[in-house]
This record gives sequence, C-alpha cells and structure tokens, in this order.
Amino acid sequence: MQSKTIAIPNMIEPTPKYDPSTLNEALALLGREDLRPVFNKIEQKYLYWDKVKYLCPKSINPTIFWQAVKFTRTVPVKTVKFGNHHFHFTITEKMLALLHKFDLNFGGSLSSEGALTPNDRKYFLSSSIMEEAIASSQMEGANTTRKVAKDMLRRQLTPKNKSERMILNNYETIKFISENSEDTLCEDLILRLHKMISFSTLDDTEDEGKFRDHDDILVMNAINGEIAHVPPAFSQIPDLIKDVCTFANEDNKDGFIHPIIKGIIIHFMLAYIHPFCDGNGRTARSLIYWYLLKHQYWFVQYLSISRIIYRSKAKYEKTFLCTEHDDNDLSYFILYHLEVMDEAFTELKSYLSRKIHERSSLQTYFSLPNVSQRQAYLLKGFADNPETVFSAKELANRFGVNPKSIRTDLKDLMKIGLVVQVPINGREYGYKKSERMEMIIETLSKNGPFKDTSNEEIGKK
Repeated sequence: MQSKTIAIPNMIEPTPKYDPSTLNEALALLGREDLRPVFNKIEQKYLYWDKVKYLCPKSINPTIFWQAVKFTRTVPVKTVKFGNHHFHFTITEKMLALLHKFDLNFGGSLSSEGALTPNDRKYFLSSSIMEEAIASSQMEGANTTRKVAKDMLRRQLTPKNKSERMILNNYETIKFISENSEDTLCEDLILRLHKMISFSTLDDTEDEGKFRDHDDILVMNAINGEIAHVPPAFSQIPDLIKDVCTFANEDNKDGFIHPIIKGIIIHFMLAYIHPFCDGNGRTARSLIYWYLLKHQYWFVQYLSISRIIYRSKAKYEKTFLCTEHDDNDLSYFILYHLEVMDEAFTELKSYLSRKIHERSSLQTYFSLPNVSQRQAYLLKGFADNPETVFSAKELANRFGVNPKSIRTDLKDLMKIGLVVQVPINGREYGYKKSERMEMIIETLSKNGPFKDTSNEEIGKK
C-alpha cells in the first residue's frame, strides 16, 4: 500500500512551562490597573502565546506575563471599580443556570399564560406592586400587617401613621418606575426616587431627596449592636454616584456583565455607599426593579422580590457582611439575589396555577348574559364576601382601572339586581352582594352563555 504525504502547517511555538516560583509575580501583575486593557484585549480574542508575548510590556518577563494570562483563564473573576473602591465576583455554574432560566422566562409577560386575559394581568400586576411595596417597607421597620396595608392601598385611604406612609410611598414609587423605565440613570433620578420613597417619613424633611452632608452614620447589626458597615465619607458620594450611573448606562469597559448581575450590583452599591440619612435600602431595591425593566425583563413586574428577602432578612444582611469581609467579593450577594428571584418566580408560577384553577369556578358568572369578564370577577368577589361593603376606589385599585369604569360595571350589575348600593356615610356609597343574587343568577343561567367579552376594552361589553 502506497503511503500518502500530508502537508502539515508549521508547528506553533510551545507555551512556556509553568514555574511555581514566579506565581506571586504573576498574580501581582493582575492587580495592576495599567495592564487591565491588555489582559482584556487578550481575553476578548483569546490569543495564544505566540501573540501574547508581543503584547507583553517590555518591562515585564513574557513568561511571567503568560502565567498571569493563564491564571485569568482558570479563575474567571470579574472586577468592578467605583471611585477608589474595588470589587470582584465570580460567575459560578449555578449562577449561569439561573441566569439562563431567567433569560428564557423574564423577557415576556403573563401573556404567555394562555388562560389569562388582559384584565387578569392588570389585576396581578396591581397586586404584585402592592406586595413589593409592603415587603420593602416592612424590611425598613414599617409596622403593619399585609391585610391592613393592602386595604389602605386598594381603598386609597390616607395613611394614618409613618408605617402606612412608607408603604404608600413605595407603592407610588414602583408605579412611577414601571411607567418611566426608559429613563437614563442619573443623580437627579436617584434623588427623585429617594424623595418619593422618603416623603414624610424622615426625622428631618430637609433630608428628603438629598445626599447626606455628614459622616455621622453607621450601619449597625440589629441583633448585637455591633458596627456592620462604615459607609464611604460623604465627600465621596457625588463621584461614587456618578460611577454607579456610568456603570448602569454604559457597557462595561472590562467586558460584558449580564444585565441581571449589573442590576444586583447597582442594588449593592447604593446600600454600600449609603448616600442618604435614611431610606437607602428602599431606594436600592427600587433601582434593581428599574434596571431590569429598562433591560426588557418585563416579567419582574409580577415578582415580589422584597417579600422573599423579608422572609430571609438575616441572610440578606449577612451577604453584605460576607462581601465586605471577604475582600469585597460580590459573589455572595449576587448568588443570594439570584436564588431570591428564582424563589419569587417559583411562587408566582404556583400562584398563577391556583388562580387559573380558581377561574374554572367563575364559569357560572362568565356564562351570564350581558355580563363582562371583569363584572364576572366582581360578582365572584361579592359572592365570596357576602357581608363586605366595597368602595368603587377599592375595586378600581384591585383591577388596575379608574373608578369611573368600575362604577359603570356596578351600575349595570345593580340594574340586573345582582348588586346593591349601601350608604357608607352621609356623602359616599359602597356596594355589596344583593340578597337575591343566587336566585337571579340561577334564572339568568337558564338563558345560556353569551358572546365572550373577556378580551374587550375596559368598561366595554
């Protein structure tokens, strides 16, 4: 058998052998700011030794420089800098798995749930914003129950105390963020969010929407009273905030950082800088919400992230300590938040599954002639709460529509005799279930189902 000659390209130059005695010198190179652009260029193109050695500065031994390059490839650490404060983090396999999961699911909305109508989604969004506002405020000391807080928000009642004011402020701030997610992060926006969140809740109203102008502030451990964090000096705040805004608005010069990771880092940095006398936590949590919406992760509108954090508040606070005590390693804080988001997503899916199942119990109301989808939900609510008197404002908040639309729905139901009007005081009226509701529904049901109106515009049938 005749052998065949195969042309082989020129052999490439072998890489230098690893020398453990020069490891410390190689590691020292990784800490040099002037070399970071060179390392980034090498990693972006993933250059081989034959190219790397020519990029090595003349003052450095190319073999040691290559060892530093190899080290960056075995330990995928990313670094971020805010002022003179350096942080780093490592993306683990678990983080990658969660980020992939969120990328697949958070870019859409509840429209992916085929059994949910537009009115369903409005109701869930309104409820989710309430949950987020309540939990975020409770974390900062708001002392009230979810039931009382939701009742206040739904009925648009005037807050009776500081706790209720904190919750209302958070609620209005989150709604503002949802409607202004396209804005660019800047100092003015951060100050505006803080002013909205802290309105009438601070000891000194002059501190609303204003950076602190002193260093008489410490973050204490609520359990043992020890100092947990000493924020940067107030003189650093403007420059640090500017760096945070640049980090949020521009691509990272040192390489790609996933938007969800960036949002989490922005959250951390606001808490770390502690730019305000009070309300830092609420402002920080509102910013991650803003950042994810800005980057098209619309599904987060329906997640109550703060509710999960509130249940594991000790762990949340510990991740700050772990980060600061382990050379500013943000990985602890990042992983915790990804797990929180995953838990919030799991709970939402379970909640939606229950609601879709409950929807089957509404078929009796959906089949009534000349009753819209929203009116069917109203009737279900009245039937489940036969002694409760609802105001139009409360019902409008529940469904995320204006009171005029709800009053139109209620008037139609009153004409049929399913709902009655009840005086609340000398000037206002409420609505409750009619004593004849069951009998009227039974009579109407015999007429059979009517044209489906579940996807029609608000207030129309």
